[in-house]
Amino acid sequence: MNAECLGPIEPASAIDGLTIDSRTIRPGQAFFALKGERFDGHDFAAEVANKAAACIVAERRPALPSDNTTPVLLVPSVLGALATLAGWYRHELSAYVIAITGSAGKTTTRHILHHVLSRFYRCHQAVKSFNNHIGVPLSILGTPPDCQVLLLELGSNHPGEIEPLARLAEPNAACITLIGPAHLEGFGNMQNILVEKTSIAKGLKADGVLYVNGDQPALAGFAKTLGCRVKTFGTTVGCDIIGTDLIANGLTGQLRIDGKTVDVPLPGRANLMNVLTVWSICRDLKIELSDFSEAVKTVSPVPMRLAVETIGRITLLNDCYNANPASMSNALETLSRLAGQTKQRAVFIAGSMAELGKQAEQLHYQLGRQAATAGVGCLLACGPFARAIIDGGRETGMAEADCHFFVDTTQLCDKLHLFIRPDDIILVKGSRVNGLEAAVETLKQLNPTTQDKAHPKQKIPN
Repeated sequence: MNAECLGPIEPASAIDGLTIDSRTIRPGQAFFALKGERFDGHDFAAEVANKAAACIVAERRPALPSDNTTPVLLVPSVLGALATLAGWYRHELSAYVIAITGSAGKTTTRHILHHVLSRFYRCHQAVKSFNNHIGVPLSILGTPPDCQVLLLELGSNHPGEIEPLARLAEPNAACITLIGPAHLEGFGNMQNILVEKTSIAKGLKADGVLYVNGDQPALAGFAKTLGCRVKTFGTTVGCDIIGTDLIANGLTGQLRIDGKTVDVPLPGRANLMNVLTVWSICRDLKIELSDFSEAVKTVSPVPMRLAVETIGRITLLNDCYNANPASMSNALETLSRLAGQTKQRAVFIAGSMAELGKQAEQLHYQLGRQAATAGVGCLLACGPFARAIIDGGRETGMAEADCHFFVDTTQLCDKLHLFIRPDDIILVKGSRVNGLEAAVETLKQLNPTTQDKAHPKQKIPN
């Protein structure tokens, strides 16, 4: 790391980690003064110096008290310095590195993989969804020195982002969960998404292996042209690792692998595919199927990702962390299946999907059609493309009184009590920009008595 040092650094002094957040810095940590869209880390230099930061990595001389003794390392780029340090540390680690990407299922797949592998190895995973040019270096740098398996998540919403992350991670194994129409605003078309996601292979170690979804012929076919070892997982004949008899039993599910039943305590067919994806990797790490099956039995859902909650007699599917057409379809399928089994009315609180570009209107209209086809009894949509969702629902047979759109989540929350019944099963899902966790909190605060008095057919002017 090319740096000019301002102030003394004691040769024997140890740096106890690093951070980019002045609010959570601990004494002895290095502070990297990153500049973002809404903040500039240089503005918090005095604050971290007062909190006994070991040093400050900055691009310019920050404003500090005259008696400051905290050393400052001036670098051409703080972000570049972070990546350089992460690259150095990656080579210091002896861990087996697994990098996961895909249009949907990245975080849940990583979560299940960590849950299983932690039974057999000292395993570390990315914090939350740290999957970009800042999060991946931080995840690497936060890895304990004695880690045996490191799980990283690589995300992208524009061409050219995955490859440098993959080269930094230098994984022993890489996995592509699936390819779908996510972030079309940045990519333009599905072919560009395919090229971007498969560029993860460019960072693989020479003897590395790429695991891909064999149920997507375009993905599997393209992956086999990349010049690396490829293994396919899926439900179709010809896949290297095959799952059969996938059954989503409402809140749980099961599938068969090599003739043995694996019980999955998570809802939806998508989670069964996530488990199959994880098995394809675990198998090559010498984990027995019986041990794998036992480990999966105790896995829990990732918060705000199809997490099942109970509010009185209401069943809530909290999936409001993010959304794209593929994950919306998976969530709707789960809602439909659950409602069919429990005989509850299905309510879909749908937030607009972000970054879909020119296809946004049509994809939201299709989402409304899917909701109607799935048997949704009440469709409440909010955000910029809410009207398109409602149009799709109404034009596919839903009654006008059962479909309502709202400008934003605040307006939705204000009216929510008018539509919810005490025995509903409710799916809440949308892109992060909608802030639909507010709708979840509103549902939790609804008075059951008020719910009983709600008029489900009351029409709200839009």
